[in-house]
Amino acid sequence: MDPKQKMVVAFAWYRPQQWQRVRDISSDADDLEENYEAWLRLAESKLIELRAAGLRVEKIDVNSEELVLWCNERGLELNAQARSRYAAEKLRDLDANNA
Repeated sequence: MDPKQKMVVAFAWYRPQQWQRVRDISSDADDLEENYEAWLRLAESKLIELRAAGLRVEKIDVNSEELVLWCNERGLELNAQARSRYAAEKLRDLDANNA
């Protein structure tokens, strides 16, 4: 890999109307922030941390219903690992379409 290229991280990004739905359908809901505002504060802090570490971070807009279908098609439990895989796959798709 070219040392000038930054590692790219897909960051699952939620809109206010999607956050509660994702929380409601996730098997690890108890590990998620109680509300959108708390999630947003944590997410923005994490974005700053990742970028400060030299990573290129791409926000991946998550649609809760697409996420459910994606997990069902793959036989995955909807949890943090699945949400991360979904975001990474969406980023790969975006990069492939922009190549």
